[in-house]
Amino acid sequence: MISSAYPNFKTHFAELFRQAGNNLTTLDTSIRIELARTKQASHGDYSCNLAMQLAKPLHKNPREIASLLIDALPPSPYLEKVEVAGAGFINLFLKNSAKQQYLQHVLQSKEAFGHSDFGQGKKIQVEFVSANPTGPLHVGHGRGAAIGASLSSILAAAGFNVSREFYVNDAGRQMDILTLSTWLRYLELNHISIPFPENAYQGDYVKTMAQLILQAHAQRYVHQPALLLEDLSENIHETGINTDEQLDQLIANAKKILGQDYAYIHNFVLTEQLGDCRNDLMEFGVEFDTWFSEQSLFDNGLVAHTIQLLEKKHYLYQQDGAIWFRSTDFGDEKDRVVQRENGQFTYFASDIAYHLNKFERGFDQVINIWGADHHGYIARVKGALQALELDPAKLEIALVQFAVLYRDGKKAPMSTRSGEFVTLRELRQEVGKDAARFFYVMRKSDQHLDFDLDLAKSQSNDNPVYYVQYAHARVCSVLAQWDGDMNDLAKANAEALSSPAELALLQKLIDFPDTVEMAAKEFSPHLIAFYLRELASEFHSYYNSTRFLVPEIPLQHTRLALIASIRQVLNNGLRLLGVSAPDKM
Repeated sequence: MISSAYPNFKTHFAELFRQAGNNLTTLDTSIRIELARTKQASHGDYSCNLAMQLAKPLHKNPREIASLLIDALPPSPYLEKVEVAGAGFINLFLKNSAKQQYLQHVLQSKEAFGHSDFGQGKKIQVEFVSANPTGPLHVGHGRGAAIGASLSSILAAAGFNVSREFYVNDAGRQMDILTLSTWLRYLELNHISIPFPENAYQGDYVKTMAQLILQAHAQRYVHQPALLLEDLSENIHETGINTDEQLDQLIANAKKILGQDYAYIHNFVLTEQLGDCRNDLMEFGVEFDTWFSEQSLFDNGLVAHTIQLLEKKHYLYQQDGAIWFRSTDFGDEKDRVVQRENGQFTYFASDIAYHLNKFERGFDQVINIWGADHHGYIARVKGALQALELDPAKLEIALVQFAVLYRDGKKAPMSTRSGEFVTLRELRQEVGKDAARFFYVMRKSDQHLDFDLDLAKSQSNDNPVYYVQYAHARVCSVLAQWDGDMNDLAKANAEALSSPAELALLQKLIDFPDTVEMAAKEFSPHLIAFYLRELASEFHSYYNSTRFLVPEIPLQHTRLALIASIRQVLNNGLRLLGVSAPDKM
């Protein structure tokens, strides 16, 4: 009988192989003994390549070493047989009884099945989305949100103490551009015509915020608009405002004209956009433990303090009036400015301070989920941590390729500045939260994703989320027809589950905790999506070839217990991805 602990078979066999290996030689601690699932049932259930790892130190043929390892392998109550295959692989076959008795474990564990203590309670922070609060979230942000939320849930299931964080970029130029854009639209509503910059924020949401300010405060913020065009070219009405220098001059003029009222408009647009972002993400099933303000790093002096620390460690120098960080000392392609000639700190300076703050909060590991366009940023941030005598290996960066949305076979534009973008909210309204969450994590995060709207909306087996949810609903339908006591299923005799399809399904259930652990280890939510599609596929085949409500009650209960377990695992896996498990379709 399997013990009440229901061991992780891969871990169990790895320990046995370590004992066997130490009987042959003293195993180097660097040797990792791992077991992989075989792709064909004829090759067993697990495969180990330890023999090939030992070929060089033992100066023997891997197949010969494999035979010696098998001879030295301690007995296991779960093993049917062990074979040498190929160049020296060792294939292990589980006893049918080991698989059959595992069914009780799934039914008894319920929502906790798949959870483990792999993470040993280590404090881990996952920072994701962190979009500039300068406009609605678009479908590009949605992928980072889905991956970050799913990864956080997976890490928590794997035994980590997870903190989910959104870094609010509420300081700096982008917020100034949004503030200026809103004020210019407000002036327009007051019949004051100022050329609207081409590189300002163009979306209708800017006009909406301007309208709200007008409704609440009437003409209060109409301050000497004629002065706004000072120090700009005289023919600005003809040529338009289209350079960054012109835009920055407009911002400077607006700050001078509005005085303290500038802060009100700035705070108003920040509050509006941040509130919209929070609501949007909550409706997407994404919530955060912490919303961390970039501005707070300046207000509490942490940015200045961090620069002082780097100065004391001689990693800064002055050139052309600016202060530079020696990031080339740490593998970056060039040194980076942390303080401009005008005394203002750069985004990089606040990012260094932010990461210092993360580790000061006691996290054992920090994961940043960044867009793929931030790839060049990794070396300089890790270099800054090393300069501050922090371990850069404790910072992991998961890069996310942007999702490209296709509607009617055409690529949809997503430019926030131009206002021509498809929002995450619009995507949800069109395909639903479940399809959006599942489609976003179907591929590895650093792989390109084409989001096919037509497929996401289809009710067909080609639609992966529909296919998985339909499997769950099918089980619910059978159990509803049965209408019995679920406690009876926990007592079912699983020995009747002996067909190849049933044994394969049992093994698939056994694989779920390993899949969760691997997804946590590799920061790869897509592994859960893959697993669910494979489980659904095997179930649909079984469903189409099997009668469940047969007259023989013991057999009926056994088959119902199997599909009830499948329903539980589908539910658990979908929950990790933030996708619902409907009872009916």
